[in-house]
Amino acid sequence: MKVLNLYAGIGGNRKDWLDVSVTAVELDPVLAAFYAQKFPDDEVVVGDAHQYLLDHHNEFDFIWSSPPCQSHSSFRQNICVRFRGTPEMYPDMRLYQEILFLQHNVQCLWAVENVKPYYTPLIEPDAALQRHLFWSNFKIPQADMQAEIKIRHAQIPDLELALGFSLKGFSIANKRQVLRNCVDPKLGSHVLNSARGHMQKKAKISKTRKNGKGIG
Repeated sequence: MKVLNLYAGIGGNRKDWLDVSVTAVELDPVLAAFYAQKFPDDEVVVGDAHQYLLDHHNEFDFIWSSPPCQSHSSFRQNICVRFRGTPEMYPDMRLYQEILFLQHNVQCLWAVENVKPYYTPLIEPDAALQRHLFWSNFKIPQADMQAEIKIRHAQIPDLELALGFSLKGFSIANKRQVLRNCVDPKLGSHVLNSARGHMQKKAKISKTRKNGKGIG
């Protein structure tokens, strides 16, 4: 299964993926270096994930995209901006650009992940799991899956332990934020396995129809 992992960060969503050939795209070279060390069999591209999707979307079986979430975050807007003096910012419209692009131009399976925003989503999500919203072209079933840790107040050692990553030895400017940005590996695995199950079901239906026509 060929997978494109966009805005890969340090690979939280990818950590528990099995039997996949992954191309990961990450703009930050330090995070990309960490990812490459953690997942040495993946192809790691240091570059613009938004542009890479446009140029390479037809080369994969499954696409995962996690566009930057800070500008959509309910916590940032309702707590940090309102009460802590954090500067206001425009919502990053790459999120909706990619959803629309994938909906209308891509044949493979795909999922876009982001946080629950401070506003009503401009495009209705297909699933909500833990603290995340997902837009996808396959069903992501609900799962009895609690996050390993309460993200909001967790500190670096707690996050590293819960996610199974150690950032020691890497000059990452905001380690806590990088770890907070990670998708729970179990959730990442659940989404990929849902896509894989959809592919298998579709292949089985196609085979049954083909065999039925042959018999007739």
